[in-house]
Amino acid sequence: MSNIPQLLVHSPKDNVGVVVVEGLKAGTDMLCVVTEDNSSFTMTSKTDVPIGHKIALTDLKSGDTAIKYGEDIGKMVGEAEKGGHVHTHNLKTKRW
Repeated sequence: MSNIPQLLVHSPKDNVGVVVVEGLKAGTDMLCVVTEDNSSFTMTSKTDVPIGHKIALTDLKSGDTAIKYGEDIGKMVGEAEKGGHVHTHNLKTKRW
């Protein structure tokens, strides 16, 4: 496993984190860092995920609220298992 974080989580309340490396592949054991308290944990990516996209920190189902920065960033409109890709195919803003 790398000493360089592959996933950043802003708050311990978050249920999604952001990929911060290019070319993250399925099966990668990621170093995940929580920026608010500088804690860390490991998790395995279930799919290839592009840089800047999100990964579910827990199993999320349709209707669940996605939390980033400790805040509601949208509603899941599809499922994402823990370690799975979260983006526009399964997450929609509640703004419109």
